[in-house]
Amino acid sequence: MIEIYHNPRCRKSRAALQYLRDNYSQFKIIEYLKEPLDSISFGKLLKKLGKRPSEMMRTNESIYKSEYKGKEFSDAQWIKIMVGNPKLIKRPIVVKDDEAIWADPSDLLISFLD
Repeated sequence: MIEIYHNPRCRKSRAALQYLRDNYSQFKIIEYLKEPLDSISFGKLLKKLGKRPSEMMRTNESIYKSEYKGKEFSDAQWIKIMVGNPKLIKRPIVVKDDEAIWADPSDLLISFLD
């Protein structure tokens, strides 16, 4: 099953979702701002991505700049911060089986899903 962690307000996330709609009949949309991840689920997602939390941080968000920029945190602390502030998670994330990709740009989906 293909899953997309999606934010409808994000242009890149909408592009990835459109790619899925155009090419796949079955997939699950997870609007992670409405259905927040818990720390364990986000940790598992990071493992599928092969990324550390800091690599999936949206550093242009105002909350990042005002609260976290320049500060040192452990991976577990970053996960907790990102789960508490899901706007900080880069998007879209697409999962297929035990692998995931940060689909920016959405063209990355072609090689990942095919």
